[in-house]
Amino acid sequence: MEGRWPEGCEDVRDKLRLTHQDILALNFIRTSCPYVFRRHYRTGLRSHIMEVLDPEDVKKEREGLIVEGMKHFPKAKPKRMLRIFRTKFSGLKNAEEELRRVKIIAGFLAPDHMAMSSEFLVDYTQGRKRDCLLCGLQEYVKGETINPWTDLDRAHLISLFHRMVPKKNKAFDKRGEKWLHMVQQNAEAFVGKLRDMILKASTVPDLAGAGNLILTLAGRIKLVDINNISEVSFDTTIPVDDRGYPVCDRSIEALSLLEEKLLQRPPEREDRIYSVFLDPGRIKAVRAMERAFYRTVEPESYPLD
Repeated sequence: MEGRWPEGCEDVRDKLRLTHQDILALNFIRTSCPYVFRRHYRTGLRSHIMEVLDPEDVKKEREGLIVEGMKHFPKAKPKRMLRIFRTKFSGLKNAEEELRRVKIIAGFLAPDHMAMSSEFLVDYTQGRKRDCLLCGLQEYVKGETINPWTDLDRAHLISLFHRMVPKKNKAFDKRGEKWLHMVQQNAEAFVGKLRDMILKASTVPDLAGAGNLILTLAGRIKLVDINNISEVSFDTTIPVDDRGYPVCDRSIEALSLLEEKLLQRPPEREDRIYSVFLDPGRIKAVRAMERAFYRTVEPESYPLD
């Protein structure tokens, strides 16, 4: 590996934003790499997310091209997404544990309900310093984000459909009705797999983060953020992640909202999962912890994952 980082250079994990040149400066990236790296808008607290773009597509986006006598500026579509985790592991075993959790998620959700990703550990060098860095080369998922806390009724879903279909096919006809049916079918499968993961593997991914779930034109819900995976315990303790956020409880609340809004199944009191995590007293305590977390974060400097 080539170490091109000068002494005293800032750790890539500590940088607020990365550029194309920052990526090329990494010792595990070839300087002759034929792609353009561009910061994705969802870069946040836990990882840098870079679009991997074809230079020709970037050129068309910047310079435009003539179609039927009119100039268009088509947005470059990523070939892949490069994720660089900000986590600094205490050792190889710690990093391997993170990879183990990612494999659990993939075992339950892949390939239909998560963005497929090839995770890899690299020997990251900065001058004379060496460290273990976790990265992922992830599938780019095209679609619209869904937020469990917003309306997910028929009207909202139709509006998402209209954003995804070509302009010439804007009419919501039989194709649209079939899509709505597919959304419900796939939501049923997605919720079922997540519930199985919680009950059988005591694990849940971050379902609460902004933009973590994408609804595709195929009617599938896909998890695109695998940066914050929690162990699930059914005791009275409210777990927090390494930054102090109650992500486990918020993710299970998000799951309940998806089930209620997309499948018309309100949480039942005797449900094994929801009876614990949706207890009113527990929800109140989680809200207080969440407010305390936000007071420690500068939203403008650290947009949410």
